[in-house]
Amino acid sequence: MNRLRGVTFAAGAVMGLLLLSGCAGDQGDDRGGSVDPTGTWGDTADTTAPSLVIEDGGDLTGTDGCNQLTGTWTVDESDHVQFHNVASTRMACEGVDTWLEGLSQATVADDTMTVLDQDGSEIGTLERED
Repeated sequence: MNRLRGVTFAAGAVMGLLLLSGCAGDQGDDRGGSVDPTGTWGDTADTTAPSLVIEDGGDLTGTDGCNQLTGTWTVDESDHVQFHNVASTRMACEGVDTWLEGLSQATVADDTMTVLDQDGSEIGTLERED
């Protein structure tokens, strides 16, 4: 009987986690809000300038002007783009402002993405290229 109770508890815990994860929005899903962040932000031809490529389906790639970035994204109900699991190379680049490395979320207004850090403070902006 104790074994059956343990299996029932484990199944309930898994179901609860699945239900809670559904509240976070689907990876790359913009149904949480009305903005569509997909596209290229910043000048990808300039390897010393920050840029992001936000792909349909939830992946993102980019550079802070020195290091390469990769991760995923979602849009929440308040139209904030949330960046998840962003990883970066760690090259030492003298004289390069690597502000984009601190991205946590962003807002989009027309063709401007305002990038925010974990505290919600603005750390920079990127213009839509396509």
